[in-house]
Amino acid sequence: MKRTIPLLITAVGGFVLIAAYFIPFTQGWGESVAVWFDVLASIAFILGGGNLLKIHLKKVSDRVPGWGYSLIVLGSFLLTLGIGLLKVGVAPSEQYPAFRWSGYYSEIGAPFWFFYEYAFQPLTATMFAMLAFYIASAAFRAFRAKNLEAVLLLGTAFIILLGRTFAGVALTSWIPEGSVFAGLRVENLTVYIMSVFNTIGNRAIMIGIALGIVSVSLKILLGVDRSYMGKE
Repeated sequence: MKRTIPLLITAVGGFVLIAAYFIPFTQGWGESVAVWFDVLASIAFILGGGNLLKIHLKKVSDRVPGWGYSLIVLGSFLLTLGIGLLKVGVAPSEQYPAFRWSGYYSEIGAPFWFFYEYAFQPLTATMFAMLAFYIASAAFRAFRAKNLEAVLLLGTAFIILLGRTFAGVALTSWIPEGSVFAGLRVENLTVYIMSVFNTIGNRAIMIGIALGIVSVSLKILLGVDRSYMGKE
């Protein structure tokens, strides 16, 4: 039962959503399944929070290397969760001024909004800023002219970089804009590469991703892939 019922729920829910997309009279079924999905997603959030507490509490109790970071995670999680659920510092709404919890928890000036704006967003920006250094190092390794493909990649990237800078645009500014050779200007080459070759590559990648999603979805719906049920 532990294996069969989850498989049936997944298969029925998935095929109903697929049918609701293509068959008009089954759209109501799809809406009902979507509501149940929201209910299950809410339960999954609770289970995820419990799993986070379990993992990091064990690290703190066992004093594993780096347990101090787990302590920071637990403190941040519990503090943010408490402020959000209890709506600490939230002003009542104009419609229900007598009820203190009637306001929106993420309104401007609320503590939850403060944590999001001045803690979460700066940390997210810092992580993405650090990724720039990894991208630069990966680009340095990838753009070595070892073969014809690497040479084409290096040349294309060089043109794109020049087209995004003032100095690069100035190099070909002597070519008249309305002439036959206007397409050889760096900024025009950059636009052409991004709108034609880049679009072609993106579409090919998106088609491959779509085919992969379809194949993986069918494996899950038919019960071939059961990894979502856990190791046991």
